Amino acid sequence: MTVEGIDGAGKTSHVDAIAERWLARGLEVLRTREPGGTPLAEALRELFLHRRMDALTEALLVFAARRDHLVQVIEPALARGAVVLCDRFTDATFAYQGSGRGFDQGVLAQLEAWVQQGRQPDLTLWFDLDPATAAQRRAAARTADRLEAESLDFFARVRAGYAGRAAADPARFARLEAGGTLEQVRAQVLAVLEARGW
Repeated sequence: MTVEGIDGAGKTSHVDAIAERWLARGLEVLRTREPGGTPLAEALRELFLHRRMDALTEALLVFAARRDHLVQVIEPALARGAVVLCDRFTDATFAYQGSGRGFDQGVLAQLEAWVQQGRQPDLTLWFDLDPATAAQRRAAARTADRLEAESLDFFARVRAGYAGRAAADPARFARLEAGGTLEQVRAQVLAVLEARGW
């Protein structure tokens, strides 16, 4: 399962609760993130977040990190029966580099095919939030990294990118209204998990 949304949507706040729910049911849970999840992928994450680069370089870095993550961590975890809970995955690449940066979606689709070889999440929780509200939350929480410092227009395009991905794969996506209180959003998360039998 993956969690997605623009920076400041609050998705990471709910990952602990999801993991605890599954752990209480006796499941092995692997919590991970992208870019990241392996020593190599974490090193690439640092470059990605703090060095200026064009959209193709961004895409290549995240897909290189993703490939290592899949091979070293995700696939072995799934093979032994663990539940994988990943903070961002390929939907973020299509939303940020594809829609946000305006990069060629066809190239991203080719990279996705090469790197993932058909692997997709079973469920994606999309924490949807107005970019202005997300910006206020980010400003109150932390110093912005290179992507978080982008304009509201950029994040509006990213949000539209997520909407496009959700429309193209509605069986996989569950859209959550992320503008409410922590408890309100948590209730939506739990309702989706219950409905899926998770």
